[in-house]
Amino acid sequence: MEIKGDAKLLRIFLGESDKIHSINVYEKIVMKAREQELAGATVFRGIMGFGGKSRIHTSKILRLSEDLPLIIEIVDEIAKIENFIPVVESIFNEANCGGLITIEHAEIIKYTTK
Repeated sequence: MEIKGDAKLLRIFLGESDKIHSINVYEKIVMKAREQELAGATVFRGIMGFGGKSRIHTSKILRLSEDLPLIIEIVDEIAKIENFIPVVESIFNEANCGGLITIEHAEIIKYTTK
């Protein structure tokens, strides 16, 4: 598969401890992205951050947090990303968790699988 040109970057901010039953929300999102054959997904773990409630989450030794901020990034063709956004919203609703979903323009220079 090869993708080139105009694309969208989907960025999803959530907490590490967000779960649906015993499944981490970030895992569910990545697995759904794979099921829908998106080009790929990467989960980044933050060392410090805060969200809508302004509560600081940090990895400092004296203040260990089990709810560090996570960011999932997915880049793919515009239509595939736009079709995936309702899936993410549904997962957030099912998990009853907070989060932030952003989308921005991206230009794919080279993406190939071999």
